[in-house]
Amino acid sequence: MSDNWLNKVNWSEDGLVQVVTQEARSCAVLMVAWMNREALKLTVQTNEAHYWSRSRKKLWHKGEESGHVQKVKEIRLDCDEDVLLLTVEQVGGIACHTGRHNCFFNKLDNGQWVVVLPVIKSPEEIYKK
Repeated sequence: MSDNWLNKVNWSEDGLVQVVTQEARSCAVLMVAWMNREALKLTVQTNEAHYWSRSRKKLWHKGEESGHVQKVKEIRLDCDEDVLLLTVEQVGGIACHTGRHNCFFNKLDNGQWVVVLPVIKSPEEIYKK
């Protein structure tokens, strides 16, 4: 397959595109991350999510340490061609590095952020560091 399809993406000046990752089964938004061309290409080739870590400045395979990989079911590009939507099967039910189901566990309630999702597995247990 030619890589021409990558040229349709409206990459940012730093060569990234924002990615919203949604669970196929529940339609819950699990996380928001970034991809560069290599991450998107690897995601398509392997059918598992790969992202670009802006903080660590490196490519990472989701679940490479935790085992909580994301099996990609579908990839969509938005109308402005600058945001991707990944629909995935979240292996192990944990998408967040905090050990929660998703990264959106803080809810604004009466002017205060309240944690509304439990930790499924502690990060120490997941990452064994």
